[in-house]
Amino acid sequence: MPVSLIPSFLLYCFVGGITPGPANLCSLSAALRYGRGPALRQWRGLFCGFFLDAMGAVAVTWLLGAALDSYVGALSWAGAAYLLWMAWHMVRSGGADPDRDPAVPSFRVGLLVQITNVKVIVFCITALSSYVLPYARSPLALLAAGAFLPFTGPVCNLVWLFAGASLQKVFTGHRRAVDMVMAASLALCAVSLVWPH
Repeated sequence: MPVSLIPSFLLYCFVGGITPGPANLCSLSAALRYGRGPALRQWRGLFCGFFLDAMGAVAVTWLLGAALDSYVGALSWAGAAYLLWMAWHMVRSGGADPDRDPAVPSFRVGLLVQITNVKVIVFCITALSSYVLPYARSPLALLAAGAFLPFTGPVCNLVWLFAGASLQKVFTGHRRAVDMVMAASLALCAVSLVWPH
């Protein structure tokens, strides 16, 4: 990648990482409901899942290159369906007692959220195919960029996580309303993935 594209690449990484998506909303929700400790356990899973997504994107981008573009639309619809399922689950379990909730944030939950996060998969494939592939087709260049990507989105997850931890006491008495807002946000993410496709 030319040096002149690095600011654009970094801006793309920041915007892609900080905007609302499943992992950011899960980080915020986990911190609001359970506090910083459990949310950080989940974040470690999110980080590892992002790394796996990035390495998968390296392999797919290197193997398929430009032919991949035709599948992005199908991935978007699958991701939208998954986000709507997550939103429905959040509405149904809204206001649950954290001591009896089986979905307590954990490494496994974070890993599963991230490896099925279509936003991250599309983000990684787009970053590699737009910023690296046109300038360097070597697996090493793709691998270097892919290894950098997990330090973008998951770092932005921490912003959402610490915001949630800071606001936890404020929202403790409003858990149902917070869950409804989070579910509506996930539904909006789902619509934005497929609209106007």
